[in-house]
Amino acid sequence: MNDAPNPTQKPCINIVWFKRDLRLSDHEPLKRAFATYLSTLLIYNFEPILLEDNHYTARHWRFVWQSLLDMNDQLKRFNARVYVFCEPMQALLARLASQYHINGIFSHEEIGLAVTYQRDRTIAAWCRQANIPWYESPTGAVQRGLVDRKQWDQNWHQTMGSELATPDWKIFIPATLKDYHPPAMNERYQAHSDQFQIGGSREAHKTLQSFLTERARAYAASISNPSASRTHCSRLSPYLAWGNISLRQVYQATKQREKDDRLPSYGWKRPLNAFKSRLHWHCHFIQKFDSECEMEFMPLNAGYRDFPYRDDDQVTADIQRWSEGNTGIPMIDACMRCLEQTGYINFRMRAMLVSFVTHHLNIDWRLASLPLAQRFLDFEPGIHYPQIQMQASVTGINTIRIYNPIKQSKEQDEDGSFKQLWCPELRSLTKDELHEPWLVSNGSNSVEVLAYPKPMIDLAAAAKRARERLWSYRKREAVTERIPAILAKHVSPKSRR
Repeated sequence: MNDAPNPTQKPCINIVWFKRDLRLSDHEPLKRAFATYLSTLLIYNFEPILLEDNHYTARHWRFVWQSLLDMNDQLKRFNARVYVFCEPMQALLARLASQYHINGIFSHEEIGLAVTYQRDRTIAAWCRQANIPWYESPTGAVQRGLVDRKQWDQNWHQTMGSELATPDWKIFIPATLKDYHPPAMNERYQAHSDQFQIGGSREAHKTLQSFLTERARAYAASISNPSASRTHCSRLSPYLAWGNISLRQVYQATKQREKDDRLPSYGWKRPLNAFKSRLHWHCHFIQKFDSECEMEFMPLNAGYRDFPYRDDDQVTADIQRWSEGNTGIPMIDACMRCLEQTGYINFRMRAMLVSFVTHHLNIDWRLASLPLAQRFLDFEPGIHYPQIQMQASVTGINTIRIYNPIKQSKEQDEDGSFKQLWCPELRSLTKDELHEPWLVSNGSNSVEVLAYPKPMIDLAAAAKRARERLWSYRKREAVTERIPAILAKHVSPKSRR
């Protein structure tokens, strides 16, 4: 029997396909691929369908690029790299399959947009036809195909407390591509901006460390303030959204911080508990979207499909004024300008922005979703759409909240420093005048002289109409009859009680 190798035989490899999991630790696909003791090819694909998708802008792909650079720097010690491509995913896999025998493709399940769900269905069909196994691992504690929340909380705590999926790098055999030519990347993806957070797992862990040892003490008191939150909130959201760090790593580090006798404990219990509840909240909303991905297009409560949003010719212009921060309402404009320039604004202000455009302006939440997604550096589809719908009051199960921008201005930016930073036209005003500059009509401080727009609406009148519209609609049978089914599917029995 001749055991000599066949020179025409294709090399056998595994493929680890990175998507929104741009890290090298707590990574089940890496761990599973290495355990086969076969060469493993690490790939990331800037897919044209995503580069062309209106949810994403250069800021997102710059963060991804930075994350890949960080991964490749860490992989140098293994003489390995993540190979980067820019082509349709099926075409890429078919091309790799023509050169290699693919033992298996390993990836995380992606809780993404409709375009990625459709891509995954296409890739799954291609894998079946090509007889290539595709092994998908759950993302965090999200359970695909979940029909109710009866055991969800228990599973979440079990998953968060379980051992990290640590790849055995001692048995890693990197696959090497011959004649590899990296794609020419858009220069905007490689340009650094000091205003934006930098992608990469090392930045993620550095940010987590500073939060748990220094910044978190004022977390609970600062979470709603647009200025203080920039320092005292965790600032981990983009790192979680793009998978530079896993939620489990963050949760376990927080639990360990609570037990660390080397660090001060006084004044830390409340903020750390509040933060842990946010981590649970994070997974809860992503689970909701994975179980009801139609939320990208349709309200969770079908009774709101005919909600009387405006459809007049002014809607497009109003959306543009809001998204550019030119509404004439300082707290709204400062938040939108800050978001445009930095990619970040805290949760309370996000809720206010959605409330303003959907309630005060009575514009469809779907028209509000894209401008925000494009600006959020931490855009996470699984959180974005459930949150947009909750703040727009089209779920039928959440409290209707119509945020008053004047009240938020006085409570969360009393001295006006945030508004003056992002709306420099208003720097000559006193802190009291900053909340409602349209009331200033004397001398050089008038709105006209300041070159700041007059408010596009009467806030009080618009809020009154919104309350009447929202509460009367919520009482409709088409809305109320769907509430029990929504609660049964998306809310745990304990929370319902």
